[in-house]
Amino acid sequence: MIELELPWPPKELSPNARTHWAKRSKVAKGYRTACHLLAKKAGLVTPAGRAMLLLEFVPPDRRRRDDDNMLASFKAGRDGLADALGIDDSRFVTRLRVSRETVPGGAVRVRISEFVEGEAA
Repeated sequence: MIELELPWPPKELSPNARTHWAKRSKVAKGYRTACHLLAKKAGLVTPAGRAMLLLEFVPPDRRRRDDDNMLASFKAGRDGLADALGIDDSRFVTRLRVSRETVPGGAVRVRISEFVEGEAA
């Protein structure tokens, strides 16, 4: 199992943000690149089959957030992880958790392991 911590997705990537498409695209590319580089630095090993992607969102504060919006905000980060692994992101089986803990600036804790068929997704 590989574990790494990625930065909290920028607010412009939230589905609730009313950001101009050009700015959103620029922010998404930057976040994707940052996640890709951090994943490469962590020395990710490409799983043979499908990959179990466990995401733990650790928010920057105690405000209530929807888990589906957090996952959508992380799309560029997920793409960066797939780039680092050299796979298509359709190979990910994703599980997510929202932590009760908070950290300054927020974080996304990622665990990647090989997906075993029959394993609870």
